[in-house]
Amino acid sequence: MLALLKIRNLALVDDLVWEPSAGFLSVTGETGAGKSVIIGGISLALGERADKSIIRAGADQCSLEALFILPDPGEINQRLEEAGVPICEQGELIIRRVITPSSNRQFINNTPVTLSLLRRVSSGLVDMHHPDSPRSLTSRERQLALLDVFAGAGTVTVSYNTAYRAWLQAHHAREQFEQGEAASERELDFLRHQVHEIEQAGFSHEEVAALEERWQRARNASRLRETVAPVHALLDEDEQAVLPRLRQAVRRARDLERLDPSCSAWLAPMEGAVKNLDDVCQALVAYMEELDCDPAAFAQLESRISLLDSLRRKYGADFSAISDHLRICREKLSSFENRGEHLAELQKAEQDAHIKLLQVANDLRTLRTQALPKLEKSFLQHAAHLGFQRALFRVKLDPLSAPGPRGTEEVEFLFGPNPGEPLKPLRQIASGGELARVMLALKSALAKQDDTPLLLFDEIDANVGGEIARAVGMEMLELGKDHQVIAITHFPQVASLASHHFLISKDLVDGRSVSHITEVTGRARVAEIMRMLGSSGGTAEAHARELLQLSQTGKARLASSK
Repeated sequence: MLALLKIRNLALVDDLVWEPSAGFLSVTGETGAGKSVIIGGISLALGERADKSIIRAGADQCSLEALFILPDPGEINQRLEEAGVPICEQGELIIRRVITPSSNRQFINNTPVTLSLLRRVSSGLVDMHHPDSPRSLTSRERQLALLDVFAGAGTVTVSYNTAYRAWLQAHHAREQFEQGEAASERELDFLRHQVHEIEQAGFSHEEVAALEERWQRARNASRLRETVAPVHALLDEDEQAVLPRLRQAVRRARDLERLDPSCSAWLAPMEGAVKNLDDVCQALVAYMEELDCDPAAFAQLESRISLLDSLRRKYGADFSAISDHLRICREKLSSFENRGEHLAELQKAEQDAHIKLLQVANDLRTLRTQALPKLEKSFLQHAAHLGFQRALFRVKLDPLSAPGPRGTEEVEFLFGPNPGEPLKPLRQIASGGELARVMLALKSALAKQDDTPLLLFDEIDANVGGEIARAVGMEMLELGKDHQVIAITHFPQVASLASHHFLISKDLVDGRSVSHITEVTGRARVAEIMRMLGSSGGTAEAHARELLQLSQTGKARLASSK
């Protein structure tokens, strides 16, 4: 329920603090007194967009604060936790808005939030009705939602929504795959060409590494030969080469060893040095032979390097990138070549999702079908109290050609207010007054199932007579047993039935109009009822007191029926 509403500098309101109670409340006042401010304040609390035009003249900003007491804040707490906003402690949801000429700020539980989050969190807190809103009842989607509420199908509708999304996803996946098959043939040919070109080249990581090394040597063979030949000559070919002289030294050292065996200690290192230098010389000779590449071998080497460069330009900067590209192409090629198998898998997934969807849809249809006669009966009982004693009402389910977002059928509420007239869809009811009473009858029929905390009615009793207006008030009083009901009304028959009666008044303060809200009781309430009756004097006062007395009788009757 709405426990507190604070409004500052909104339209005619300077500073308004309202603490509505539970049950059925009426709000009255003269035309232009500012009753619409209550609607405006609550609408802003629910996330309605605002602009600077609503700021009271002379003020730099307007603000409002709404406190809702929630008996079961579980669902709202979940939304808040997902958004990183503090949950409702002890079921208290605090909403605050600040509107300036240049900005709008909103807060939930003293934490800044976006307007979209505010709307998401506040959805379901208030069911607001005004003279134009009953036209929403003409929407078949809205009618289906009301039927599901009455049928207690909330859990099943959630299951259906999940199954419907899964089926749509599987359906779209299969469609997209089929639509892409025409283009895939061209891509398939291109993939085959790339795989063939890379595989035909036959490169490996080892070959590429050796090939690049050989190519560098072949390109620089002349310079390398000019550099290595003198090294070899200094070691073994020149007259003063190191290795021949070292061999001569070793031979003399052996002669010395025969005369003095102790010399063997330093002879061994000399012999080792000779062997090492022999190995070096042999390696230098082999290296120089490699540098002498014949033209045919050089041409073959050049061809392989050219082919490698071509692959690099097409498929990657190095052989690792070329190898990765080959792997990806093979995977795509395998996927394309197995597309028949993949399509079968997609078709099977879609079929399974469709079967699951139809199973849940059948459960939903069963609940709806079972609820139809009960809703029709309950509606007609409440409609009779609202002046439709001989009306007819039927809820018709029409099957859809394919599953839709809300099931495999749609609904149409058919209504006949007068005997002898054919039943017509609600959208064909021209009278706003009739449609408002139809809406109230439906809300009354749904009172036990509807968990909306606050029902707000803004002059939906317009265009009805006195007795019917009283019947409207009685229905609101009945609704007040399960909901907080706020009725903004011009009818004394409605206002007198409220458990609490609030008066919006407009005063002139320092030359400016200011609206206030106060609860009227006792003589003040009698005076307000007299004003609404449009008369004064003893007779008017007696009439007002009679209405209030009748309301006590009606409340007692309702209390005894609890």
